[in-house]
Amino acid sequence: MPAKREFRDRPGTEVAVLDALVERSNGGMTVFELRASVDADIDAIEDALESLTTADLVHAEEEDGRTKFTVDERVVPSPEDDVPEDSLLDAIRRRIGL
Repeated sequence: MPAKREFRDRPGTEVAVLDALVERSNGGMTVFELRASVDADIDAIEDALESLTTADLVHAEEEDGRTKFTVDERVVPSPEDDVPEDSLLDAIRRRIGL
């Protein structure tokens, strides 16, 4: 599940980190878990985490001697937000009355 639409105007690595954290919004992820989920090098992920933490979209928590990152609740889409958008084909069908 991707992050809410209003948070998707950030750089690509930041959006990928937000998406990965939204997928694991109940447990959080370590930097190494993020590295396995996000197609970016560790430096880019750390830069993204720094920017997202500064923007208060991601929170760092110490758990069992490891730092886990969690996404802020306002980034997680609600079930109503999960309605898929019409595809181009759907729009054409609607336009011609099918």
